[in-house]
Amino acid sequence: MPFITVGTENSAPIDLYYEDHGQGQPIVLIHGFPFNGATWEKMSGPLLAAGYRVITYDRRGFGSSAQPATGYDYDTFSADLDVLMTELDLRNAILVGHSMGTGEVTRYLGTYGSSRVDRAVLMAPLAPYLLQTQDNPEGVEKSLFDGFQQAIVADRFAYLTQFCDAFFNYSENKGKWVSEEAYRAHWQIGAQASAKGTHDSVEAWQTDFRGDVPNMDVPVLIIQGDKDNVLPFPKTGQRLASMLPNGTLVTLKGAPHGIPWTHPTEVNRALMEFIGAPAMARA
Repeated sequence: MPFITVGTENSAPIDLYYEDHGQGQPIVLIHGFPFNGATWEKMSGPLLAAGYRVITYDRRGFGSSAQPATGYDYDTFSADLDVLMTELDLRNAILVGHSMGTGEVTRYLGTYGSSRVDRAVLMAPLAPYLLQTQDNPEGVEKSLFDGFQQAIVADRFAYLTQFCDAFFNYSENKGKWVSEEAYRAHWQIGAQASAKGTHDSVEAWQTDFRGDVPNMDVPVLIIQGDKDNVLPFPKTGQRLASMLPNGTLVTLKGAPHGIPWTHPTEVNRALMEFIGAPAMARA
């Protein structure tokens, strides 16, 4: 199993598990909460068949990566991504994030720039700023995030059921866009994650990305369902698109948050059209 070391905690290395398959232009797929790189299977197969080099990795605290007690913030997450990009010497890369993974993409471009990046894809994004504040009235009240963290502490596994219900809009989409077996598999992946990482990630969702957005100088594709019950479309993707001169928004009618699983045909079509197009000239 391949690992990249991104730091240490006391006597133990902090290792990220990754997979690196295929040849061609590299595409880095960054998973959502509270899952791991395996949840990209409906994207990675078609991308490999199309001739791309496909790299997935598990965020610290999730999947097969180390589960340290610290580092669950986007400065650290993006630093971890930078180590991966540097160690694998990825150039002309396409960064693709879903949900929480879009935070890594946004903060990476905001902090480290686009010298290694050709373009970016944000599926159900966190940006620009999810938390409601005086200068961000469009956000979500902090009490909601506090409630999530309290629920995780009280019974993380019960919280995961509630999260998966919202992730898939399960009550209306069971047997239509998601099977009971796929729901259980996602729940099981989430259950294997770090309890500390699961709890602290809710804090990371409240990150202000507004300072990063102007530095996103590569073409950006946003894909999101207009029935996203985890990251409300008007507060995230729809709002972000208006802030990105190089941005393109694809809205999936009636789709939930978990579009890499529920809407692979539509997502892959939009993704292939975007990454196959000539790169836009940069200023």
